[in-house]
Amino acid sequence: MTHTAARTAGLAGVAITGLVLAGCAGGTPGGDGEFSGTTLEVSATWSGAEQENFEAVLDVFEEQTGATVNYTSFGDNGATTLNTQVEGGNPPDVAVVGQPALMQQLAADGALAPLSGDAADAVAENYAQTWVDLGTVDGTLYGVWFKAANKSTVWYNADIYDEAGATEPEDWDGFLEQLQLVSDSGYAGISIGADVGWPLTDWFENVYLRTAGGDMYDQLTNHEIPWTDPSVTEALEVLATLWGTPLVQPGAAQRTFPETIPAVFGANPEAGTVYEGDFVAGNIADDGNSVVGENALFYDFPAINGSEPSVVGGGDVAIAFNDEDATMALMAFLASPESAEVWVPNGGLTSPNQNVDTSLYPDDTARQIAEALVGAETFRFDMSDLTPSAFGGTPGQGFWQVMIEFLQDPADVAGAQQKLEDAAVSAYGG
Repeated sequence: MTHTAARTAGLAGVAITGLVLAGCAGGTPGGDGEFSGTTLEVSATWSGAEQENFEAVLDVFEEQTGATVNYTSFGDNGATTLNTQVEGGNPPDVAVVGQPALMQQLAADGALAPLSGDAADAVAENYAQTWVDLGTVDGTLYGVWFKAANKSTVWYNADIYDEAGATEPEDWDGFLEQLQLVSDSGYAGISIGADVGWPLTDWFENVYLRTAGGDMYDQLTNHEIPWTDPSVTEALEVLATLWGTPLVQPGAAQRTFPETIPAVFGANPEAGTVYEGDFVAGNIADDGNSVVGENALFYDFPAINGSEPSVVGGGDVAIAFNDEDATMALMAFLASPESAEVWVPNGGLTSPNQNVDTSLYPDDTARQIAEALVGAETFRFDMSDLTPSAFGGTPGQGFWQVMIEFLQDPADVAGAQQKLEDAAVSAYGG
């Protein structure tokens, strides 16, 4: 979206907030101002525009219930921050985390409160069984999936593609061919930002799902097969056919992911393509130089070796560290369609809540992504988010770090595999 469109979306969000207040206050636990004088601490990874949008959601809960909600961003250090807070006896009331494995670990440690009453009922009413299962640990429901992502979308600048004569590819070979056309026209084929490493794990997971299939994906996720397995070799070799070429904009290992957006969709673009999840739409809107659905378009992550259409998904799950009435009221609110509908018009949120009004999405692209996600029976969750945090969710080590090193030296497939296996053995405990 342009800045003008973003402002329009913001006004739409204000209008929706009013509707939520008018239509939901009577039905939300604590909606009669019951929690006036109560303060809740909430933390999540979001900063910048995402933080502003989430704080608008929390503002509605404050208006409905009288509670005060303080928000803190822990950035990419959720596992370390929350574990430290738990050990110190001062966790937040509610946290929103992007790693099911972290939720599972905190639940196993006894740090989380199971969802009860209205919160549990709201999850059952508004979510497909896939999402209920993803929020459940050992038969007990702990999580509310507030945000979801289709991480199998490749975004491109249609103006650059048109200039280069490039089109949407159908498979990996066609993908490389189109990136070459873009490169030949004077732009980098694709911009990658990997200073932290998580975007690179997403690359691997998409390629691996398409080359090895779902069953092997599950086995590798659970470390039932080693990272030295030939299936991993094949996936890394496929990645090397791109990462080891001049099609990638130079400086990828030093570039942050947010910097890839203006590199492709800014006022002076340098590359034609960027891979990441559907949340890229929000980043494009925040940048303000391109319009999603017009010159900012996406295609599905390409098939490899004739693979069937596949989706790697991600998401952010709200978890509670106590069962106080106000805490559970907030969890019930986050499980309601009304809470997501505060953020949805502003872009950058795909809600897995099946009762969210999809007409509120800011453009056809966002609406199509959301409807496809909500309508899906099952999907494969982001692998790194399912692994122990020491392996798949910590900057400077494990999966994140090894993939940065592989990006810098994609010829060393065997070396990368051994480092991944060593890190996995350490993190999984054998």
